[in-house]
Amino acid sequence: MIDHELKRIRVSAVVIRHPRTGHVLAVRKRGTSMFMQPGGKPDPGESAVDTAIREVREELRVELDPARMRLLGVFEAPAANEDGYVVRGTVFTHPPVEVTTPAAEIEEIRWVATEGPPSADLAPLMTTRILPALRAAGI
Repeated sequence: MIDHELKRIRVSAVVIRHPRTGHVLAVRKRGTSMFMQPGGKPDPGESAVDTAIREVREELRVELDPARMRLLGVFEAPAANEDGYVVRGTVFTHPPVEVTTPAAEIEEIRWVATEGPPSADLAPLMTTRILPALRAAGI
């Protein structure tokens, strides 16, 4: 959902770890250059967790278990692909799952280490909010 008056975009996102390496999944949507957590905007009346589960199903063909979703936090940062907007992300974690192929509007997936300097093509929400929150929580 986009709130044009406040120039804020509400999304739900999920931190998915690789089952063997522990790296975090990042996705790049077709026609964009920035990588971010899988997720997206809610449908009318949809809860944040339901949005996250639906988006992961659509974008990655992976079923997440709602009972295993944990709220990491609600964070704001400059939107990666929409100049002049702020993204407000309700971000969840889920235990590691296998993800191998992008679907729908996702063109590319990448597994990102949580330590060390982030690459320049990672979304601000990921680099300034999500990765620090994961480190702070010891997740």
